[in-house]
Amino acid sequence: MQTLLLDSGDVDENTRMADLIAALEDAFAAYERGDAQMPAKSYIDLPQYNGDFRSMPAYLDAGEWDAAGLKWVNVHPNNPDDHELPTVMGTMIYSDPETAFPLAIMDGTELTMKRTGAAAAVATDYLAVEDATSMGIVGAGVQSYTQLEAVAEIRPIEEVVVSDLDDERVSRFVETFGDRFDVRGGSITEAGHCDVLSTVTPVRDPIVGLEDVGEHTHVNAMGADAEGKHELADELLQAATIVIDDHEQCTHSGEVNVPYNEGVLNDEDIYGEIGEIVVGEKEGRTADTGVTVFDSTGLAIQDVAAAHAVYAQAAGDEEGTPFDLVGVHE
Repeated sequence: MQTLLLDSGDVDENTRMADLIAALEDAFAAYERGDAQMPAKSYIDLPQYNGDFRSMPAYLDAGEWDAAGLKWVNVHPNNPDDHELPTVMGTMIYSDPETAFPLAIMDGTELTMKRTGAAAAVATDYLAVEDATSMGIVGAGVQSYTQLEAVAEIRPIEEVVVSDLDDERVSRFVETFGDRFDVRGGSITEAGHCDVLSTVTPVRDPIVGLEDVGEHTHVNAMGADAEGKHELADELLQAATIVIDDHEQCTHSGEVNVPYNEGVLNDEDIYGEIGEIVVGEKEGRTADTGVTVFDSTGLAIQDVAAAHAVYAQAAGDEEGTPFDLVGVHE
């Protein structure tokens, strides 16, 4: 019995976005039902290297399948300049829950980008208008690509407006998707008046105001992943129907963390968690719903669900590199 090694290219090649979205939807439902274990993210702080490690373990039982795994990820801001390495690198260990055998070790960086897009797609499916054909994106970095790829799986997106201070990033994005969509660069307001808006920036001073979005725009707020990060103005959050992925994580480091901890927002201002909507405990968009916001911090159950989908595809197609990690011979 061998472990499958999947590098970033393998993860990319073996991601079927529709399958990934379905797996994350299953994960949100399992979490809401109580059929998942997700200990708090743990940190190892390394100030001498201006970096840290983070461990994200989880197990989930989705009914027809179950899965377990651990994502080991770092943040080392000095890496690009000092070592020609990425700031963030991740490794995913995917295990058989019954035997604990390590089924796969895969690149967690590519996996994270894919599952982040898929999470936005799940929320968009429940919260965006049914006939959404336009999508805006604020921030044209690496995360923006999977946002569009995933959302286009569940809505017939035709028009795309991307906004970024870096014109070269905008040009690369437009060139990448120009043969699939009517895509152009534009202002934050132009992007925000699309049917769906994804924000994927690391800002700490809000850049999207209430006036920047349409009356029924659904916003995927994906950029905030640490205390102090804040993409959407308080007035926009106060006016919107807010759906979160996890209360503890979102109030600590998600889009709502700043206004929540300043007392601008409270629990009554948060409509619910995405899992509650997936399992039918709360309604998604209705005819009376205005602006909606999905606050996504990224959960370990999402990584495990994504690893499950990628591994199933790779193993079925005999992709990746099998190797004898444990020393169990058939």
